[in-house]
Amino acid sequence: MTTISTPFGFSSTAAEVAAGIDLTGRRAVVTGASSGLGAETARALASTGAEVTLAVRDLAAGERVAKDIAETTGNRQVRVAPLELTDPASVAAFAVSWQGPLHVLVNNAGVMACPEQYTEQGREWQFATNHLGHFALANALHGALAADGAARIVVVSSTGHQRSPVVWDDVDFAFRPYDPWLAYGQSKTANVLFAVEATRRWAVDGITANALMPGAIYTNLQRHTGGRGSGRVAADLIKTTEQGAATSVLLATSPLLEGIGGRYFDDCNESEVVDRRTGRLSGVARYAVDPDNARRLWDLSEELLAA
Repeated sequence: MTTISTPFGFSSTAAEVAAGIDLTGRRAVVTGASSGLGAETARALASTGAEVTLAVRDLAAGERVAKDIAETTGNRQVRVAPLELTDPASVAAFAVSWQGPLHVLVNNAGVMACPEQYTEQGREWQFATNHLGHFALANALHGALAADGAARIVVVSSTGHQRSPVVWDDVDFAFRPYDPWLAYGQSKTANVLFAVEATRRWAVDGITANALMPGAIYTNLQRHTGGRGSGRVAADLIKTTEQGAATSVLLATSPLLEGIGGRYFDDCNESEVVDRRTGRLSGVARYAVDPDNARRLWDLSEELLAA
């Protein structure tokens, strides 16, 4: 299997990656697009001529971003729709309201290192938001994605996945003492495993899914950590939001990714597989791309959503 490399890297911006790409007539959904990486990802996709839907919790904020994107790109096909990933009814309503094919789904929304919290269904908040909600959304939109015959799913993960595999017997911290970073790591591992298994299951429909590490960027994601994430990242490794959105846009648009799925990228290139924590903002843990783990997570996710 050939490792994917591209002309882009750490400093590349979403606009640079999207330059020259024409997605006129294509339709994209970006979750969590009312600020930060989601907003910049949506802006770059709109600049290619795609019809872009911002799937957001805060409709007012989403409308402001949509207006700004339309003004800065000249693309008036920027829409806003409500989506609360921890609410199964909201996910179902979004999917039911979608009409026609969907060409790009960017699972961008997320939370990081938040205090211990659970959904009404008893699911741990980070696992529910970062993984389960997106899992339910992609499955509910499967028909729309399959209608294209070459749809892409982009999954925003993190090097934080190296903090924890999925702990199969206790994903909801029913027995373990809750640790916000372990919960975050587990959810980010689940993001990668979803991309692996979605590609395997849906390849017959032409659907591919890839996961990524956007880099260290100061956005609203850090609201539970004082605005500076883990606080352990060197200043020269911090990206702007425009740089942070570049890898998402690459996976959503680049011809280099046609037919490629089940992989993990950072700095706009495919990551190496590692067997221990690297201390760097790169590398994907072997357990996060293991196909057996991916199948197990899919089955577990279906069980949790059905419970």
